[in-house]
Amino acid sequence: MQRYDWLKKIQKLDPETEFTEIYRISSWYEFPWDTVQSLGFALYRTYAVPSIGRLLAGTGEFTRRPQKRYDDTVLILEAVVEHGFDSEQGREAVRRMNRMHRRYDISDDDFRYVLATFVVVPKRWLDDYGWRPYSAHEVRATTNYYRELGRRMGLSGIPETYDGFERLLDDYERAHFGYDRGGRDVSDATLGLMASWYPAPLRPSLRMSSVCLLDDPLREAFGYPRPPAALRHAVRAGMRLRGRLVRLLPPRRTPRLARDGRQVRSYPGGYRVAELGTFEDGGGPAGGCPFPSAAPQRPAARPEG
Repeated sequence: MQRYDWLKKIQKLDPETEFTEIYRISSWYEFPWDTVQSLGFALYRTYAVPSIGRLLAGTGEFTRRPQKRYDDTVLILEAVVEHGFDSEQGREAVRRMNRMHRRYDISDDDFRYVLATFVVVPKRWLDDYGWRPYSAHEVRATTNYYRELGRRMGLSGIPETYDGFERLLDDYERAHFGYDRGGRDVSDATLGLMASWYPAPLRPSLRMSSVCLLDDPLREAFGYPRPPAALRHAVRAGMRLRGRLVRLLPPRRTPRLARDGRQVRSYPGGYRVAELGTFEDGGGPAGGCPFPSAAPQRPAARPEG
């Protein structure tokens, strides 16, 4: 395989009907590390909206058990990508997500904003730090993928285009970003979680490096001081250099799922989609302890190419 063979395959697919396959190739083969990082930062942005940050802090889940909450979110979203919206696993993942959300008073405006972050933030991340930016096919496929997810969440008024999602995100953040103690607590817990994935001596530096990647409105909403300009420049330059180095690597021949990385740690013995997340009683599925030993779900067959 040559470096751009996956892109050539993507360009032969129809982003209006084959958007899941395009999104799968982009996420697992072209940009596996960038996809995980950018979706993490997409969700992180939402904490700066006080209605979202306050709610997440109030549940206590993101501050008491940030690793499990991170893992559950990643695995539920990944199940849909892996198996497709109409598969048994994909439908169960969407059901789990909807059942958890229904327990709380969350506005459709907040839901649409969260959806917009999943569309817009990864593209902006790749524009800044990727080994190449998203192609037009990938932008359209990503837009259609999250439009379909929003539809299955029961949302109306979902933007039809990437530009529509981008306007929604920018307008919502201008109107709603602001400091809230709950949002700051969730942010601190999340930065602490990300630092915990690395050796202890590196953690303070990695936490500061994460702050260096925040744009000013987001950083100010959390009340973090502005890092030194030289440090911000060095961190961002390092990220761009990484992208240039990745461009020189051969293309991936095997998929790299988020659950294969060292950041997902809660289920070394495997998991079932129906047992992910939180439940009404704060435990696991009825009739047993949370997350009993289960055979791991096997990866889907990789796309041809």
